Amino acid sequence: MSPAAENGWELSVTRLIKAPRAHVWQVMTQRISEYWCPKPWTTEFQVLEWFAGGRKSGIMRGPNPGDEAVMEGIFLEVTPLHRFVFTNAVHKASGDWMPAAPFMIGGFEIADEGNETCYTGWSRHWDHETCKRHEEMGFYDGWGTVAGQLAALCVGGDVCAGGDA
Repeated sequence: MSPAAENGWELSVTRLIKAPRAHVWQVMTQRISEYWCPKPWTTEFQVLEWFAGGRKSGIMRGPNPGDEAVMEGIFLEVTPLHRFVFTNAVHKASGDWMPAAPFMIGGFEIADEGNETCYTGWSRHWDHETCKRHEEMGFYDGWGTVAGQLAALCVGGDVCAGGDA
């Protein structure tokens, strides 16, 4: 699917993970800092409130001094064993709802595919320019690497038929 207004200017990666969906969900939610960003970057989450409206707050750190990205946002949806959706368009860092300069709505979804799990990570954007900027930042390489890191934590993975990675 190509990014377009009709699909929220979506970019996505899909990967087949050779593990049952319940195990993939457990890794996705309990070991999130181990796969969230491409190595050698690391992620430290201070807050993960796994419910709609819950806070998601962390810091990604790169290999060089000063390489840091603060992440503030909220979960829009958490459907156990299926998906979680998040955004940086609002946050609750001060304890109350606050608007932020929006960049994307992101989601990680999983579904049964035989004895394995099909994982899709997607990012939707407010407009073509933001989508293009995210793609040029290395969306496919970055989110593809994240999918691979998640698959490795779950014990191996290959690209789903018809998917990107």
